Amino acid sequence: MTATMLAAAAVPHPQGRKVPCEKCPLRDRECLRDFNAKELEFVANFKSGELNVEPGTNVLLQSTNSAHLYTILSGWAFRYKTLPDGRRQILNYALPGDFLGLQGSVADEMQHSVEALTDMLLCVFPREKLWGLYTNYPSLAFDVTWLASREEQILDENLLSIGRRTSMERIAFLLLHLFLRAEEIGLVKNDAIQFPFTQQHVADTLGMSLVHTNKTLRRLTATKTVRWKDRKFELVNREALMEIARYSPSAQRARRPFI
Repeated sequence: MTATMLAAAAVPHPQGRKVPCEKCPLRDRECLRDFNAKELEFVANFKSGELNVEPGTNVLLQSTNSAHLYTILSGWAFRYKTLPDGRRQILNYALPGDFLGLQGSVADEMQHSVEALTDMLLCVFPREKLWGLYTNYPSLAFDVTWLASREEQILDENLLSIGRRTSMERIAFLLLHLFLRAEEIGLVKNDAIQFPFTQQHVADTLGMSLVHTNKTLRRLTATKTVRWKDRKFELVNREALMEIARYSPSAQRARRPFI
């Protein structure tokens, strides 16, 4: 199936809601802020349905226009751009609570693609209703602006990694960053998680060859800060990995927003 066909497969059709906004499981996450009654009513009316997406599906496709925006209810995805010859640069990763498609609402077409790494459940929002949020709900409008700013911050760190961090620092930072994001949303148990991505994804994120990525991962594993086998990732020594990655935790809102 071509990328275009995969993107077409992700277009939602009218359907009932399996998860009412009032009972959204993300609302129980301590890291995510709650809505007030009016905000919740708006979001419930804003949402048009839900979409199940299989791994490998392009939810959004570069150089196309999407009529929908999405919040990830469950599952993982990654954002990427491709060159005409097929070379791929992964920009960042999307986890539950993340908002997809905002760029297409501003620029009229997507400048990157989004592909599902796992089975995903998405909340679907019609793009044309987004302006009602800005018109009548300034607190939610600020939340959308905050989410866009957060994506910029993540891209800043990725650019710093590719431009200035050593190969060891790059991989350490990426794995720690994704582990902490997953931990924040409740996906980590006993300092371990089943990462859904491969070494090829890591290579495409960090601008490294697969061979270089594999060798660097072996060097990182030898530091006894992490274990990663059969996609099961274990954080063995958090402080030591932070030191290797030159990771400086940034100040964030006590409870970050989601739509």
